[in-house]
Amino acid sequence: MSQFLILVTSFFLIAIAAKKIGQWFSAVGLPYITGYLLAGMIAGPFVLKLFPDSAATDLRFIDEISLGIIAFVAGSELYLKEIRPRVRSISWIVGLVILIALPLGAVSLFILTAFIPFTADMPLISRIAVALLGGTILLALSPASTIAVIQEVKAKGSFTRTMLGVTVSMDVMIVVLFAVAVAVASALLTGVGFNATFALLLLADLGLAIVAGILAGLLLKGILATPFHATIKMGAILALGYAIFAGSHLLTELTKGSLIELHAEPLLVALIAGFYITNYTSYRRPFEEMLHKISPPVYLVFFTLTGIGLKLDILIAILPIALILFAVRFVNIGAGAFLGSKLAGESPKFALYAGLALITQAGIALGLAREVAVEFPVLGDAFATMVISVVVLNEIFGPMFLKSALKRVGEANLPEAHSADAVRDVLILGIEDQSLELARTLQRNGWQVMLADTDRDHVAGYHGSSLAVHYIPAIDEASMSGLITTRTDAIVTMLANDDANYNALEIAYKRGVTRQVVRPNDLGNSAELGEFGALIVDPTSAMVNLLEQTVRAPQTAAILLHQDSDREMVQITIDNPDVDGQLVRDLRLPGDVLFLDVTRDGNVILPNGYTRLKQGDEVTLIGRAPDLNNAMLKLGY
Repeated sequence: MSQFLILVTSFFLIAIAAKKIGQWFSAVGLPYITGYLLAGMIAGPFVLKLFPDSAATDLRFIDEISLGIIAFVAGSELYLKEIRPRVRSISWIVGLVILIALPLGAVSLFILTAFIPFTADMPLISRIAVALLGGTILLALSPASTIAVIQEVKAKGSFTRTMLGVTVSMDVMIVVLFAVAVAVASALLTGVGFNATFALLLLADLGLAIVAGILAGLLLKGILATPFHATIKMGAILALGYAIFAGSHLLTELTKGSLIELHAEPLLVALIAGFYITNYTSYRRPFEEMLHKISPPVYLVFFTLTGIGLKLDILIAILPIALILFAVRFVNIGAGAFLGSKLAGESPKFALYAGLALITQAGIALGLAREVAVEFPVLGDAFATMVISVVVLNEIFGPMFLKSALKRVGEANLPEAHSADAVRDVLILGIEDQSLELARTLQRNGWQVMLADTDRDHVAGYHGSSLAVHYIPAIDEASMSGLITTRTDAIVTMLANDDANYNALEIAYKRGVTRQVVRPNDLGNSAELGEFGALIVDPTSAMVNLLEQTVRAPQTAAILLHQDSDREMVQITIDNPDVDGQLVRDLRLPGDVLFLDVTRDGNVILPNGYTRLKQGDEVTLIGRAPDLNNAMLKLGY
């Protein structure tokens, strides 16, 4: 027992070091999981020898806990209401990728088994089993990496939504196909014949996995419904993930040698449980929040332990094979994605770059490889090492390909692109201290700001270089034509003459700028200035109202004054057609993002979970800045 405790303690110390190494890798643009794998490999039995050869087996319980969470995450990503608008394209692409890439990948791997050191001397049946298992696993993708790249480049559009849907759906299909592949490989390796009885047993095993998955989902629902602290619930979720694997192993042992040998693939069971919670219960959001908190440490220990189990000698020997498998996978997936896109009726550009978006791999593929190492000792860690070598290549190059594809189809909204739906544009009329400070503040918050004035002296008096400042001779259609465009989202007019302010608001209104703010010189003109829906800001009354708000609700005032460093409020225009008609409760937004109001056709709606959103709605949100950015990617701009 003491040796076991020393082993576990040593492992977690190495995992802490691996986290730092992963951060270094991430800082130079490499995947953090590569750092985790490297740390485990260095600490393992082939370099520093801090762990014995049996370490990966002795710490198998960490693997199983991690795999349970990884499968929960994969199931939770398949949110039917999100993929339904693109289901035709997703179905065609997933179907064609599997139909083309799976058999071609398996055949390629079978041919290569004659040159892979640990398979070269295997009998024909064993080589077929390796090809079947490896070909299936190498089709797995990585939703987590895909989402990270999409958020990095602020990508939005039909290509982005479809590729994310394909990535999630592919992982679900691969886990199901893996369960079939395991049954077939087991029959091959044990000499069991293929007949009607085998087919019935396979169906029974899949049926049992579905039933077990639903039962696990009900247990998850019970855990989430308890009044206990979130930490206790997360501990229970980890325990359930382990219990699913332990139950599967127990079932296999109990039925071994009997007429009906059952396995109930644990990854499939856990995936179905996550899918059930996300789509058929009211606990989707708390479940996702807990998985979000659990996942980073789970990935850390899983990839570190995977690195410890790597066979370095085999890794070096099969590196050329890994490069060939990487190339074969790239071509096969590209062909399937291209044909699937064409049959779905997508554009030529969409079809051309679809394959580039489906290269990234990570957790599920490694998890399946580890499952094979446990289920088939004859293949063992050597098989896992072969798969991992290909996965690492895909994890390094996949995000680069995805980023390139998003740029080439025009859906990457990087800052330098300045596309109309990526950056808010505001025109501020009147140059003075307040308007300049307003311009700088908006610019710091990502707005594209343009300043203009009819007073040449005001323009000449500004010598800054970070803001675009223009002189206009008058507030008329001709002078304003270059200042207000289809990209202009808001106008703030602070001119010294209310007639000029009125003219500016009228021109802006005619050109579709509905977000208008005016600071009147005479409050008696407020009614006239508000004719086009402008918000009237009088400095004196605004200060009194702000002070009153500070007394009555200090925290809201702190947000308005930017004294709450964590939270802020934004207003977003919904332009994502997939959101049109969705209920607020069905949106997969970060947990701390809250709806304050919805403005539709000039009317303000106080939303609840059953408020149905429409394209073109203006919604006001409150939350932390990174989460608000994620919400903007999903909803609009």
